[in-house]
Amino acid sequence: MVFTSLEFIIFAAVFFPIYFLSRGTARLVVCLVASYLFYGWWDWRFLTLIFVSTVVDYSIARQMESIKPDTRKILLFISLATNLGLLGTFKYFDFFSQSFASIARHAGLDPSPVFLNLILPVGISFYTFQTMSYTIDVYRKQCAVEHNFLRFAAYVSLFPQLVAGPIVRARFLLPQMKHDQPLDWSRVARGLELVIWGLFLKLCVADRLAGIVDAPFENPAAFGGAAHLIATFGFGFQIYGDFAGYSLIAIGLGRMMGLDFGINFRRPYFASSFSEFWERWHISLSSWLREYLYVSLGGNRLGQSRTFRNLLIVMFLGGLWHGAAWTFVIWGLLHGSYLIAERAFGGLPFPRVPAIGRILVVFLLVNAAWIFFRAENLSDAILILGRIFSWHDYALGLTHNLFAMVIGYVCIAIVITVDAFAENTLLRNWFINTPWLRVCAGAATVWLIAFIGVFDGTTFIYFQF
Repeated sequence: MVFTSLEFIIFAAVFFPIYFLSRGTARLVVCLVASYLFYGWWDWRFLTLIFVSTVVDYSIARQMESIKPDTRKILLFISLATNLGLLGTFKYFDFFSQSFASIARHAGLDPSPVFLNLILPVGISFYTFQTMSYTIDVYRKQCAVEHNFLRFAAYVSLFPQLVAGPIVRARFLLPQMKHDQPLDWSRVARGLELVIWGLFLKLCVADRLAGIVDAPFENPAAFGGAAHLIATFGFGFQIYGDFAGYSLIAIGLGRMMGLDFGINFRRPYFASSFSEFWERWHISLSSWLREYLYVSLGGNRLGQSRTFRNLLIVMFLGGLWHGAAWTFVIWGLLHGSYLIAERAFGGLPFPRVPAIGRILVVFLLVNAAWIFFRAENLSDAILILGRIFSWHDYALGLTHNLFAMVIGYVCIAIVITVDAFAENTLLRNWFINTPWLRVCAGAATVWLIAFIGVFDGTTFIYFQF
């Protein structure tokens, strides 16, 4: 079920009245049933995986309460092995099988790779990381053990952020679910604002830009440098609109339910350094990787060379988390290299450049890395880069999509304007404290969605991760 579908509108219209009319255990049952229905709409068979992760992590956390430290480590290993085993089997088995076979062929061997050809369950990377964070936090004694299985199952499967985040830690969300959140019309209004802006980012920005992004990336040899440059910048805002849009809708729905999921995007293209970019982009994942991986590896406490190694490992795994392909690995390693270079120079290599210049450098290099993220394979990514930098081949090649390009880039201008407005604390606070202006902005956004939104049922990009 997709947030932008008619089915979800009907689902939400039924869910919210029942949710607020129910209390205590009944409300948890409503959340669990609704969430399983929401997820099972794609393929009910994959509900088994969520249930297995839920039972395993709930049981292990309960056992950790009263056993010796060495046994706690064994239980933590079982939890991690179960969750990562499911993730690895469904998402990475075929990729590694093919990769090892290719390496063996270069060594003169002739292996026959084994492929499982499994369908990737929607959102498996998200809920796997969410449940793992719970057992790790319980092991570290940073999170109280949840004794109510129904509440824990509802937390794991909570539908707004189940399939594409944000990844909400148990120590943050479970305490909110211990009490019935009352119907608060001010929270409902703020939640609707977030949902409306999220729909604009998805339907007017991401899906409109798909019309100029898809063709050049799917058939790069047929387009010149200008088309690829436009498509590359277009994809930078397409994925921002798609993923930030989903996150805002999820956070807005949570806000309407009385729950706070935190912030997942904070105007990332206004970052003036790469470390700041990752403090603004997909915040729930970057903070997860920093806390559970980077710090566990030693962080920056063991000298510069170890710090560089740790950054590269984290970004390599962060790239691999996004998809089982070498393009994602290269994307992650590029960002790791950016972070290493930034630390080596004590900041960007141009410390005296004004902030707008540093923002532009980060923006351009981030978009260069997006080419590997979006390209079908490494050969296509290299071809696209070659076309962009081959100044003699700058035929536009997008005349059949000029309308989509114009509307898409107008929507980009709107997003940049809104983000720039929000970067100013005084302007942001003035807007928040001016009800009539917020109502007018919401009405104008709904009007834009109705007239220039793309309603073709396109799924969110991050569903594949």
